[in-house]
Amino acid sequence: MAPLMLPATSEFQPDPPPIPWRNMAWITWRQHRLALAGAGTLFSVAALWMLVRGIQLHHAYAPIAACRPAGRDACKAMADQFLNNYAPGTGATLGLLQVIPPLIGAFVGAPVLARELESGTFRYTWTQGFNRARWTVAKLALLAVAVMVMAGLFSLLVSWYVSPLWGAGDNNGLLYPTLFDLRGVALMAWTLAALAIGALAGFLIRRVVAAMFATFAVWAGLAFATAAFLRRHYQAPIVTTNPNVDLRQTWLISQIWAQHGKLANLSMINQTLHPIDVQALTPRQFQPGPATPPSVDPIHYLVQHGYSLITTYQPASRFWPFQSIESSWLLLLSLILIGTVVWLVRRRVS
Repeated sequence: MAPLMLPATSEFQPDPPPIPWRNMAWITWRQHRLALAGAGTLFSVAALWMLVRGIQLHHAYAPIAACRPAGRDACKAMADQFLNNYAPGTGATLGLLQVIPPLIGAFVGAPVLARELESGTFRYTWTQGFNRARWTVAKLALLAVAVMVMAGLFSLLVSWYVSPLWGAGDNNGLLYPTLFDLRGVALMAWTLAALAIGALAGFLIRRVVAAMFATFAVWAGLAFATAAFLRRHYQAPIVTTNPNVDLRQTWLISQIWAQHGKLANLSMINQTLHPIDVQALTPRQFQPGPATPPSVDPIHYLVQHGYSLITTYQPASRFWPFQSIESSWLLLLSLILIGTVVWLVRRRVS
């Protein structure tokens, strides 16, 4: 009986072609469509609130915009009343909107890897027709593009929402801390950074809930450090001793009184102002006393007596340079974090 002959086969079989990126994008969409829907819902709810309030703001501002000439007392009184009615609520809204990027990072970025690592399904995923690095890049790239597009559209609505306040002369200008990072490209950059922080936290901690809390904590620390210490140094602030400098729409960093090159304390200022019966509340705010002549300006009175009002501020004209600087380093940080995630995924033993 002739022996059974098996067909000749090559010792080395070529690797199957990798799954196309478009298929990987579809898989990512199928896996994370609920997270993206949640992000879209978050932006939509905030946008709907701003749209309703914004229409009210624009409607209330219309008489002020039509008031001519704009500098007359009646127009100024209308603008002041408008700001008293709407500025506090608008400020509170802008403060609440600060939580949008960390929410995106916590609910979209943190579960990307943490959920599969926590459940153990990554062992199956990494044996499919694309390597783990492509799998990670495909997930993070699609999610990053999606949330950045949402953030970019939302930033346009923020600009429209606050525009009546600027028209009415609100002193909180373009560089105001709770507004600057919600406009322009900064919101997109902060959202991307939150997503990258969440993805790295999810891989390192490997627990979804713990990674979400870590994302909030890290993002909050970074945002606070940026607003409180870093952003003001993007360009050297302007320092002037001109008491008549126009500070509208600027970012006022500090104002201090000095005399003969030394800082003046409150008791020195009170003693100087005593002859004109002016009660000093702070080195910048004054309350004229009953015997103060109407023509006396306490600030100029102090200047005439050897004091200097040292004002440090960032002008509103630096809005776009500051936006470019902040978005650039946030983008670089995000790429470093995402690159670290991909590198760690490649090194991890299944």
